[in-house]
Amino acid sequence: MSTAARFTLDMATCLCIGFAMSFMPLAYILGRTLIPSTHMRNRILFFWHAYDALTHLFIEGSFLYECFTSYTTIPVGFTREPFFLGHKDRVYGAAYGVGPSARLWQEYAKADFRWATADPNVISLEILTVCLGGPAAVYICYLLWSCSRSQSGAPVRGSAKAKLWLIAPALATAELYGGFMTFAPEWLTASSQLATDNPVYLWFYLFFFNTLWVFVPLWVLWEGGKELRVAFVKAEGDDRKRK
Repeated sequence: MSTAARFTLDMATCLCIGFAMSFMPLAYILGRTLIPSTHMRNRILFFWHAYDALTHLFIEGSFLYECFTSYTTIPVGFTREPFFLGHKDRVYGAAYGVGPSARLWQEYAKADFRWATADPNVISLEILTVCLGGPAAVYICYLLWSCSRSQSGAPVRGSAKAKLWLIAPALATAELYGGFMTFAPEWLTASSQLATDNPVYLWFYLFFFNTLWVFVPLWVLWEGGKELRVAFVKAEGDDRKRK
């Protein structure tokens, strides 16, 4: 367990938290606008995947931007291998940035110190999350819109639904795997990089923001399992009728 910095709710902190939370009402508005109320489950799924996409592309995308562009130069003798991007005289990460996105990650890094620097394991996971998870979530939103439109014919809705319940569980599984690989090293090292002794950082920054990507993907997998069951039961029934 690492000693946490004292939590201070100043203007910069409020702006960081407000920006991180702002995608929730935006995703909610998009869901209400694009998905009819008669398709409530699809609306909830749309809300989640819209929020998921916005978070991955804009918030976590900014983390990658800071890791690859923000750095400070130090004497060669003060660094040790492995050298990020092969630079022996530089250390990278949001801790060395000065822009708004750097400040955002400097704030979160008060709870998880790895996000202030260019941790290669975290960056590797985030490359997959931003480049694959974000676009996949956008595509799922499109599929939900397609299969919820009354104007779409049955073949179009059926095709969209089939793709939806292939891609959504795959993304949910990837989210769970990514979360495990992010926090499992900390569980194995007594949370050496986490500020677990500060209740705000522990329960709000770490628990709230990260367990969303545990509970909701588990629900998506549950719904996907129900869809598969219905489809196979129907297929078996049709098979018996043909015989």
